Amino acid sequence: MIGGRSPPPWWYDPTQPPPLAARFLSGAYGALIRARTSLYSRGWLESHRVGAPVLIVGNLVAGGSGKTPLVIALVERLKAAGFQPGVATRGYGRERADEALWVTATTDPAFSGDEPLLIARRTGAKVRADRDRVAAARALVAAGCDIVVCDDGLQHYRLARDLEIEVLDARRRHGNGHLLPAGPLREPVERAARCDFHVVNLPEANLPHVGAAQAATAFGEWPMHLAGDTAQPLVGGRPVPLDHFAGQRVHAVAGIGDPERFFAMLRARGIAVVPHAFPDHHRYTAEDFAFGSDLPVLMTEKDAVKAAAFATPRFHAIPVRAQLPEAFWVALLDRL
Repeated sequence: MIGGRSPPPWWYDPTQPPPLAARFLSGAYGALIRARTSLYSRGWLESHRVGAPVLIVGNLVAGGSGKTPLVIALVERLKAAGFQPGVATRGYGRERADEALWVTATTDPAFSGDEPLLIARRTGAKVRADRDRVAAARALVAAGCDIVVCDDGLQHYRLARDLEIEVLDARRRHGNGHLLPAGPLREPVERAARCDFHVVNLPEANLPHVGAAQAATAFGEWPMHLAGDTAQPLVGGRPVPLDHFAGQRVHAVAGIGDPERFFAMLRARGIAVVPHAFPDHHRYTAEDFAFGSDLPVLMTEKDAVKAAAFATPRFHAIPVRAQLPEAFWVALLDRL
């Protein structure tokens, strides 16, 4: 879902041509993008260094593709390698968005946004939410960070960067290849060639709707799997294996870019899913979970940080870990 709405059907269905009005607006949008890029490339608009290496994690398409799990994995690997990483993020959908904020594990998700709070809880790293990524990065460096990971900053050219990682969804990739609103692209597809690494978020191998051609990675791409094996009760207690729910009916809740990916992951485990898709970054209330039955509720970890206040023992989060080949980490650290 994009900005609280499902993407237009023509974005990811090549059999449906975009409407004429959308193609016209796409041309105008493309002209603006090319003009802006030219201003930065000629130096007429300035990109700012912040006194530490900057690693950008982003995508060319509107909507989610698996950036947050990769950011978490990057921070953990960088810490293991001796760095003191910090995360600069906008904090999409948060209240008081004009105010910069240090996000900690105890920050109210209404003020932090769901993804910054999840990153802070999972990594323990310093996280700075600010619309101005340059200001966020400078604050992190001033606080002692020696490398900045920028979450979703590929198009934020004011922030000079040392490495760029493009994240793609294996099934959707670049969609129909058109710019917004005729397609999902924020920038022309040729922009991807300037990224240093391309990470493809693959679905589980045993999902029946994923063909080999969709799941394969091309030359120069790195495969990423999101592994989720446990269910963590939101009200406390020990995690249980996700397979514990095999053969059971559950309410599955996902307010992410592609809710079907989460539902399909559960179905692949033999879990009978009653799906409940919400807009990306949805702010949950207790009424959202009035499903009329007392089945277990399984949700993404991103959704769980916003539902903890009214959770019951039926509520479980499914944490995922980004798994990439060891060669990817070797190549990344070598570049740094």
